[in-house]
Amino acid sequence: MIRLKRFQVREKRRQVAQIEGMIAEFERMARDLNDQVMAEQERSGIRDTSHFAYPTFAKAATQRRDNLLASVEDLRGQLASAVAECSEAEEELEKMEALVERDQGRAPETPPARAAGSG
Repeated sequence: MIRLKRFQVREKRRQVAQIEGMIAEFERMARDLNDQVMAEQERSGIRDTSHFAYPTFAKAATQRRDNLLASVEDLRGQLASAVAECSEAEEELEKMEALVERDQGRAPETPPARAAGSG
């Protein structure tokens, strides 16, 4: 049982790390897209998104950036759940380990002695 619980804890920690990595990567990609939008606006000299000559690349990059940021928010919700599940699994593992340690620390019980003459 302890081995199973340890596996579950490792799996929860891996999930947390994976989600954190995805968030970091999506944020980096969103920053890159934002930089590209700014550069395109600078190059074209048009910053008004409703202007008829606003660069289509900037519009598309802005949409991709916004989608990434929306995904980041969704991932943050998943991260909060994963962290809570990981903490719960760690607490359960600690309790199980403490019980096993306590049980191993006890002297083994001996069966009650039989009455003399019986048997």
